[in-house]
Amino acid sequence: MAFNVTFDTIHKTKNLAVKLNAKGEQFVVKGHPWVFSNSIVKVNEDAKTGDLAIIFSKNKNKVIGLGLYDANSPIRIKIIHNTEDKVEVNSDFFHHKIEIAFEKRSELLRTKTNSYRLLFGENDGFPGLIADVYDSVLVVKLYSEIWLPYLESILKSLQQISNAKTVIMRLSRNLQNSKTHALIDGQVVYGILNNEVVKFVEHGVKFTANVIKGHKTGYFLDHRDNRRRVGELSKGKTVLDVFSYAGGFSVHALANEATEVTSLDISKQALDLAVENGKLNEYSGIHKTMAGDAFKEMKALINKGKRFDVVVIDPPSFAKQQSEIDLAKKKYAQLAELGAKLTTKKGLLVLASCSSRVLAQAFYDLNVQALNSQSRLYDTLLKTKHDSDHPVTFTEGAYLKCGYYRFLE
Repeated sequence: MAFNVTFDTIHKTKNLAVKLNAKGEQFVVKGHPWVFSNSIVKVNEDAKTGDLAIIFSKNKNKVIGLGLYDANSPIRIKIIHNTEDKVEVNSDFFHHKIEIAFEKRSELLRTKTNSYRLLFGENDGFPGLIADVYDSVLVVKLYSEIWLPYLESILKSLQQISNAKTVIMRLSRNLQNSKTHALIDGQVVYGILNNEVVKFVEHGVKFTANVIKGHKTGYFLDHRDNRRRVGELSKGKTVLDVFSYAGGFSVHALANEATEVTSLDISKQALDLAVENGKLNEYSGIHKTMAGDAFKEMKALINKGKRFDVVVIDPPSFAKQQSEIDLAKKKYAQLAELGAKLTTKKGLLVLASCSSRVLAQAFYDLNVQALNSQSRLYDTLLKTKHDSDHPVTFTEGAYLKCGYYRFLE
């Protein structure tokens, strides 16, 4: 079967000779995947997005890294290779990198799981490109135009290595508005898609992802191991899943014999999806839903005297830009306090954050301060990160953190 789309680009790529200042050079040598515009001392005047940037050391004139030039971003060069090994950047180069990424996921794919992140952007050497697999459907999300000249061969390699029957193209908002390509968000570029809602399995629990209209690529795979763990800890328990979205934690809890699960989200549509995901699995517990603002609804539950054996609070990113960090920290502290008041004696409180600008230690410190203010004894059981298909290779690549707190009284 052939790819059913034409991959046209605005220009043929060329090689650029690049020199950086001392700080920029140091970052590249240490393996950081970003070169900001203010680190560039010398580059070709006619440099265009997608051109291959060959970065030379300032003094020894040897190559210290290869990257793709992005004329439209303050991150002007995105590194794709930063060892001194000589390589030729072509279809074989990218194919080999995808093979390496696939091998890293092999252990996960030996579990009862057929959904995984095959490429995690910079962390797998593909800055601005994400590839997720849901059963036999591969969804590629593009965040940068740097990949347009190379996309055809990369998509073919992704399809071959993942053995996907269908390939979907998703585009960031910037790329949706770009005039430099003919790609369309949600386009089926390979195979046939009979239903935009695709069924998949994670650790034996069934879910669905809307691969055309859903957030990101249709689902959030990074919390998979936390969902499994919460499910196992929910047997015979009552559970509150705050910011439940499609019911990831809720459905794992139900599938693991929780007696009652309440999914709370501001989106009625997301709650409907959570209910449908629950019904894909056999369960005997009660699944309740609450639509509304999480902070208000949690306060209302506290006022009603409602308590839960397991409380999971997994909000969206509160700090999408630097100016929002302080407010984000206040919100996390507030959620920890509300969660503590909703957790029963000897109950479990699970607090998560996906704000990359709020570092893990700062997040855990906030939780400790908030929980200490409640005058209840507790143990910190566990601190977790992304699942294994989200390997982190540089500081800014780590965004997910999750703390498990067991109350002793």
